[in-house]
Amino acid sequence: MGLLEGKEDLKVLVEKLNFKEKVERSKALISEAYKKYGDSLVVANSLGKDSVVVWDLAKRVDPKIRGFVVTTRFKPPETIKFMNEIVAKYPETKVYKSDAETPPELYKSDPDRCCDILKVEPVKRAIDEMGVKCWVTGLRCTEGRTRTDYKEIEERDAGLTKLNPILIWKEREVWQYLALYGVKVNPLYGEGYRSLGCSPCTKITTGDNERAGRWIGTSKCGGECGIHTRPLKSI
Repeated sequence: MGLLEGKEDLKVLVEKLNFKEKVERSKALISEAYKKYGDSLVVANSLGKDSVVVWDLAKRVDPKIRGFVVTTRFKPPETIKFMNEIVAKYPETKVYKSDAETPPELYKSDPDRCCDILKVEPVKRAIDEMGVKCWVTGLRCTEGRTRTDYKEIEERDAGLTKLNPILIWKEREVWQYLALYGVKVNPLYGEGYRSLGCSPCTKITTGDNERAGRWIGTSKCGGECGIHTRPLKSI
């Protein structure tokens, strides 16, 4: 039975597998999915630490694997610079963004709507234009309170598979991989951030929850932008 069957207890795997075993499992998941989906498998790169790990793993499986990045008008300059470096190095990475007008400071009055316009809609467009049947993400079930019920392989939209190959990794294992393989990360991590997003909605925090600095002071605090919770494919 292949790993894509997803029958194992993830909570057990989080604690049972060592770092090397998790790396090999992640690569095997991507490899199996790539054999199944071919060029319709695409990596969604958020430019965060977890995404660059997945991107590096995917490139070790096959350098031809494509990716896409969604950016917004509110991304920090450091993130934009890092994105441009990634795209220059990997031209098979496509960049998507929304130029739709939004009310002033919509991120304060209605952060869900702001994320829908600036993040979710471009992801939908990327999936449609790139002919994606399987998108690969950097989700981890140990990252925060909103990410505990995901599976390594999912189909939340009919005809669109989502692969989460590092779902069972812990934060320290992400940094271990980045250090061991010399993978470059967004310089904002050096400032103390643990989770990165748009400038107005991302703060430095020191608590246990990695995503506690996202959307502070709103109903979304520590939550999700909607990419992993909203429908992404039209039926």
